[in-house]
Amino acid sequence: MTVRVRLAPSPTGNLHIGTARTAVFNWLFARHHQGQFILRIEDTDEARSKPEYTQNILDGLSWLGLNWDEGPIFQSKRIDQYHQAIQKLLDQDLAYRCYTTPEELDALRESQKARKEAPRYDNRHRNLSQEQEAAFIAEGRQPVIRVKIDDDGQINWTDLVRGPMAWKGSDLGGDMVIARAKASGEIGQPLYNLAVVVDDLDMQISHVIRGEDHIANTAKQILLYEALGDTIPTFAHTPLILNPEGRKLSKRDGVTSISDFQEMGFTAEALANYMTLLGWSPTDATQELFLLDNAAEQFSFERVNKAGAKFDWDKLDWINSQYLHPMPATELVERLIPYWQAAGFSFDPVAERPWLEQLTALIGPSLTRLKDCVDMSQFLFDDAVEFSEDAITHLQQDGVAAALASLKQVLSSLETFSAEAAQTSIKQVVKEQGVKKGLVMKSLRASLTGSLKGPDLMESWLLLHQRGVDLKRIEQAIAQA
Repeated sequence: MTVRVRLAPSPTGNLHIGTARTAVFNWLFARHHQGQFILRIEDTDEARSKPEYTQNILDGLSWLGLNWDEGPIFQSKRIDQYHQAIQKLLDQDLAYRCYTTPEELDALRESQKARKEAPRYDNRHRNLSQEQEAAFIAEGRQPVIRVKIDDDGQINWTDLVRGPMAWKGSDLGGDMVIARAKASGEIGQPLYNLAVVVDDLDMQISHVIRGEDHIANTAKQILLYEALGDTIPTFAHTPLILNPEGRKLSKRDGVTSISDFQEMGFTAEALANYMTLLGWSPTDATQELFLLDNAAEQFSFERVNKAGAKFDWDKLDWINSQYLHPMPATELVERLIPYWQAAGFSFDPVAERPWLEQLTALIGPSLTRLKDCVDMSQFLFDDAVEFSEDAITHLQQDGVAAALASLKQVLSSLETFSAEAAQTSIKQVVKEQGVKKGLVMKSLRASLTGSLKGPDLMESWLLLHQRGVDLKRIEQAIAQA
């Protein structure tokens, strides 16, 4: 059997991490079995589906490296296929037109609520006579299409994650609506459960891999697979992603779309790596860092947990840092430039490339997220510097102004500047002023960076000198002292 799996997001919002994790598991399973990963866009909700969301989904999957083999296939272009399937069910007396009005359904639910019963449709229009149906049509009622569900039946399947599963027909809420209401004799907008099944059958999907919140849908969809008379896929319902309190992850927890993770400064490799670990563990439980291709080699649902996977920002940050720290400056700089540009820093990415690579080499080992480069390097891009309170307090100490004035004089006399020349200049000031080297170094850091903390001082000084702002910074600090 050829493994064929699908991701079927709805373009009613940006690509969320929950959908992306589902995509990861589908992709890993397909690649492990040398199968196909199909992308299907479920865009039949005309009111909420938007092209920009579709593009966000495509961009997010591409960024993560989750390349698809077929698609994207759009449900909105397959309405005829759904109508044909619905007509087949009607012709076989497996489905029927239901003329119950919204008001009647509300009254039914209220009566069930009063009796403390679970809400369900009572199948009242399952066996209408021609005369009854004609009367409803004469009233102007527009029918939905419902599939018959046997309350005495039982739906069984073996889930790759959860093992044997069983649902009673009586627990599915009565006969299922598969198409919205429309004028008599016509079939309205097909609904989710029907469209999914028709798509899976047409696309020969072998395995349906999705979140456990779809389990109830699976029971209903199996009835449709059987009614349409074809092979039922194998199902795998993966654990949900939870917040630290154990509730289903939502935007209130600060976890948003994949594009937002990208904007926050996470690399695609690290985020894909982390999502793989949300519910699955490699054969070597100590292994935490791997690319998708490596994970695909050993992926199986035997190592997917039933319990929900808690999202851990600290773990994601750590994984991201492990990808950033060993990255060559020539590669890392390409990832940092967009963040510097977004921050409004002024530089020429081509002409100043050597300087940018030196800067990247300086801050790269300290990065946790790519976006950290903005705060860590802002003092290197600014013409002037803003002094922190600690820096001002230090600059106003006795002897600091004189030491800086002496350093300025020494630097002004230099013909060329280098790390060696900088060290020599500092030694000269220490000797001439009779102060400790620590005072000069601390004063220099406060002058150049505006802070008493930061990246390597000598490397920072060389970078600032190349931009011609180091002497200006020292003059600014003297005025502050």
